[in-house]
Amino acid sequence: MRLELTKRADYAIRAVVALAAAAPDERLSVRRIAADRSIPVRFLPQVMTDLVAAAIVEATPGRTGGYRLARAAGAISVLEVVEAVEGDSRRRTCILRGGACALDGVCDVHHVFAAAQEALIRQLGGATIASLTPTA
Repeated sequence: MRLELTKRADYAIRAVVALAAAAPDERLSVRRIAADRSIPVRFLPQVMTDLVAAAIVEATPGRTGGYRLARAAGAISVLEVVEAVEGDSRRRTCILRGGACALDGVCDVHHVFAAAQEALIRQLGGATIASLTPTA
């Protein structure tokens, strides 16, 4: 079983960690975040737009503008960042049936995968960006 983030979520976490590591009033450009965190610069604006929409990041337009965290790094969970770019993390399709669990009950493996999913969501929800950033 492989458990991997999408590239979009990966880039979002890297960008938010970069912002958390910056000085409190410092604004970082897309180019700087991309260069510092090895993110392709052409994808980062889309990710940043999602993070701004989720109120995780603030954007200041213009030549001297850039991005900074909208809240303290300790108040932002890894789950929030992932869901800002991917949507709700809960699996909606049944492992065995290929669709939603039926009204007549759940499949034989539902409880195992549901418990694993909830454990992952709990872990990501409990991890803050500050816990990933020594200087935050």
